[in-house]
Amino acid sequence: MPGTTYRCFSCLRVVSLVPLQLATAQGYAHRVKIEPSSLQYAILRHRRSASPTSVLQAMVPEMLGLLKVKVQRGFNLAVRDFWSSDPYVIVKMGKQKLKTRVVRRNTNPVWNEELTLSVEDPNLPVRLEVFDKDTFSLDDPMGRAEFDIRMLVEAVKMKLEGLPNGTIITTVTPCRKNCLAEVSRVYWSDGEVFQDLILRLRDVERGEVELKLRWVSTQSSRDL
Repeated sequence: MPGTTYRCFSCLRVVSLVPLQLATAQGYAHRVKIEPSSLQYAILRHRRSASPTSVLQAMVPEMLGLLKVKVQRGFNLAVRDFWSSDPYVIVKMGKQKLKTRVVRRNTNPVWNEELTLSVEDPNLPVRLEVFDKDTFSLDDPMGRAEFDIRMLVEAVKMKLEGLPNGTIITTVTPCRKNCLAEVSRVYWSDGEVFQDLILRLRDVERGEVELKLRWVSTQSSRDL
């Protein structure tokens, strides 16, 4: 119900969607080991009229929807190179692994990058790792976090319509079982469901990462 608050929910995880082109679909197919013949068939079948999202749906029929994770910025990240760091973010869900660009010499980086995850099982957590890019050695870890998308998916299942922009559907409060630095809100805006997250990084002396999640429905989303 709108306004419901959930406590002690597992760490929120974020994934974002870049505008999908066929090249993106091909890259995804490579990551999940889809046979070339299947990819070729899907592209030929849909190239005239279908959107890139429907092409991806044809290749991964069990996909329930797409999670668009916008990695917005980091706050007070750890120093790894003398006086600063060169941070980037890796987002993982199942076998999928996506990465932002590197921001040079900045412990308060702004990425504003959208990463797209296909969701087959909404119960899987999304994992986030921050690294410092090094040229002559292994990249240094700068913390990790994770989150789940169940509250976002539950809000999508409500099939809400016509709500005023900014209507809060539900909230998730920080606790020891999740990585939230502050209350996370699932809300309605411009006909879509979003979730804002600020994650406190673990296994590091300090640092937080801000994300914005958005669900993109596919034909299979009606099964939710």
